[in-house]
Amino acid sequence: MCPDIMSTGFKGAENANIRLGDTVVVFAQGPIGLCATAGARLLGATTVIAVDGNHHRLGISRMLGADITLNFKQCDVVEEVMKLTGGRGADSAIEALGLQSTFESALRVIKPGGTLSSLGVYSTDLTIPLAAFAAGLGDHRIITALCPGGKERVRRLMNVLASQRLDLGVLVSHEYKLEDIAAAYDLFANQRDGVLKVALKP
Repeated sequence: MCPDIMSTGFKGAENANIRLGDTVVVFAQGPIGLCATAGARLLGATTVIAVDGNHHRLGISRMLGADITLNFKQCDVVEEVMKLTGGRGADSAIEALGLQSTFESALRVIKPGGTLSSLGVYSTDLTIPLAAFAAGLGDHRIITALCPGGKERVRRLMNVLASQRLDLGVLVSHEYKLEDIAAAYDLFANQRDGVLKVALKP
């Protein structure tokens, strides 16, 4: 997980400018979003709000450090975050899916001066809504990143795992023999049976 999923998720948290006592909202709880949730907690956020439409993934997000989980199918996430923050908005939001809707929601939940850390890989042009962007006067920061590497970074990520403060084993939801790789890819591609990550065993 270190050179890819964990590195990307943690970079999302690092770019979110998290300080002690912050409220952070993480949109999407796939493997990268789950690592961003864990990273936000490790960096000192005291309220981590995880957003997804899958109850199973929201349960795992609690195991990795989320304090509050919101199912976007059951509530208006922006409205809920504003209630939870007393109308102030979150200090930062991490977008880990790559859709216009999640990008826009992430922008809408942050306070003036807040940071939107984007990990999504977008396949179409993004539109920034005028009100959420405060017409450019909101002092927002939008930072993008994906999968930073290098020996020093991997050393640091390995230190996190060695400390036993984080168990990413929960991300491996299925194991297949190497000869069954086609079935494993089919499961993952079609997102069946609560799949997160698949381990292939030679």
